[in-house]
Amino acid sequence: MNIMLVSVVERTREIGVRKAVGARQRDIVRQFLIEAVLLSCLGGAIGILLAWAASAALAANTPLPADFPLWAPPVAFAICVAIGVFFGIHPARKAARLDPIEALRTE
Repeated sequence: MNIMLVSVVERTREIGVRKAVGARQRDIVRQFLIEAVLLSCLGGAIGILLAWAASAALAANTPLPADFPLWAPPVAFAICVAIGVFFGIHPARKAARLDPIEALRTE
């Protein structure tokens, strides 16, 4: 959520321009929610791949059993998407509520 809040603050001017040329609040919300979901999906996919690689390395180099149940990666990915949506809503709404004139004034 902090990353998305920083993104809103850094792109205040862009949001102001988009709103000034006719973007609706739902357009702004959609933009930031898509960004939040993509970031969390990318992070989830990288995390799953790293966990799989670590599990394979552990199984190859030690006698410890390292096994992934088939349900674990889809559940982990779904949780990442849910976190992206949940923590992306507040920054997206904050961005959508910006006044275009005030947003264009910021530097």
